[in-house]
Amino acid sequence: MLICFSVSPFKKDSKEKSASNTIFLLLIILHMEKALRSFLLTLLLLLFHYVMPSSAMTRTNVSTDQLTLLSLKSQISSDPFHYLDDSWSPATYVCHWVGVTCDYRHQRVKSLNLSNMILTGTIPRDFGNLTFLVSLDLGSNNFHGNLPQEMAHLCQLKFLDLSLNKFSGEVPSWFGFLKQLQVLKLRFNSFTGSIPPSLSNASKLETLEISANLLVGNIPEEIGNLQNLNMLSMEHNQLTGSIPFTIFNISSIQVIAFSNNSVSGKLPNDLCNRLPILKELHLSMNKLHGHMPISLSNCSQLQILSLSINDFDGPIHSEIGRLSNLQILYLGSNHFTGIIPQEIGNLVNLVELAVDVNQITGSIPISIFNISSLQFVSLRGNNLKGSLPREIGNLTKIQVLFLNNNRFTGEIPKEIRNLVELEELALGFNSFSGSLPMEIFNISGMRAMALSFNNLSGTIPPNIGSVLPNIEELYMSNLTNLVGTVPHSISNCSKLTILELSEI
Repeated sequence: MLICFSVSPFKKDSKEKSASNTIFLLLIILHMEKALRSFLLTLLLLLFHYVMPSSAMTRTNVSTDQLTLLSLKSQISSDPFHYLDDSWSPATYVCHWVGVTCDYRHQRVKSLNLSNMILTGTIPRDFGNLTFLVSLDLGSNNFHGNLPQEMAHLCQLKFLDLSLNKFSGEVPSWFGFLKQLQVLKLRFNSFTGSIPPSLSNASKLETLEISANLLVGNIPEEIGNLQNLNMLSMEHNQLTGSIPFTIFNISSIQVIAFSNNSVSGKLPNDLCNRLPILKELHLSMNKLHGHMPISLSNCSQLQILSLSINDFDGPIHSEIGRLSNLQILYLGSNHFTGIIPQEIGNLVNLVELAVDVNQITGSIPISIFNISSLQFVSLRGNNLKGSLPREIGNLTKIQVLFLNNNRFTGEIPKEIRNLVELEELALGFNSFSGSLPMEIFNISGMRAMALSFNNLSGTIPPNIGSVLPNIEELYMSNLTNLVGTVPHSISNCSKLTILELSEI
């Protein structure tokens, strides 16, 4: 059993006197020659391991904290901006060091923030002596190696961020001993193995982020015991099995993110009855199947719904129009059938809409073109038909519009000239007819345009090189009704990398 306790810094036993003597020796070492100083400092740190061994029963004080941080410094092999070189000196009180905050009542280090310093190194075993530590942030560095078992002695720790490093080994099971832990962030590391069920013992956890690692196996049922969770992120791993239904019983949860794994199974039909304050649901790139739960309409606070690249089927329910706070809706690369419900037009806060590569039929509901906040729309790869309404000009904030690989007919509306923010336009592989609209070529910010395989007539504008100065990709092949020659001004498109003009 781990026992974490501390004593007042004013009550000195023999070990604490030894620590004080050690600090005195460090001050003497500072005045010696550099080579000798380096040798003696290393020797002193080795001696520290024997005088004050890493043990939960060791009495510690601010001198211990200072020596522990000096031990950490000795494990730093690269400090390109000299954050620690210039600040972490035995001649300076430890509470004044860069990144260090102390609890002045107990004269102990309570917070260590070394984030975004591009430090390279490992965590020493005696790090567990920082028994008053409440917050530890080592995010965005190059720390590597395994986390030492002795860190389990940090029993007062509430915040731990090790994100964006190179830590390896299995996710430590001793995280479960950190009973006060509320935030645990391990994303973007190289942790391997499975998720330890013992994590559920850290019952105060509110944020658990272990995305972008190399984790395998099933998601433990025990995670459902973390009834205080509001964020659970396990994206970009190699997890398998089904999502434990216990997770859908965490009524406090606001964010669930399991995208880019291999989890399978169905979603519970009463999903949003169980998760009333859910704001983000990220499940793309998995092996989930079944119908979209009708109860999703009860997630009144939902802002992001990402179900792309799965095996969902059935219709897109009209009830989806009740998600008035929705900003991102990704349903692409599934097996959805039927029509796009008119009620999608009620999603007045929608910024990104993707229902591409499904089996959707019918026409585009005009109501979609009244969502003025839309910046990204992809409906490509379906069986949509009919003409594009003039209301397309209402999408004045649109930056990306993909309608290719459908069955659209009729002319391309001239109102497309109102899309002044448009950067990518894909209308290819349809049956559009009529004249090639010159209005398309007057959107100066256009970077990519695809019009191939349609029945468009007319000519390529002679001044194309000046009206599309930012064009990088231009696809106009198999427009057999076009006449004239390729304008010389196209040579002025200095950013052009792809040009397709075959069969015109």
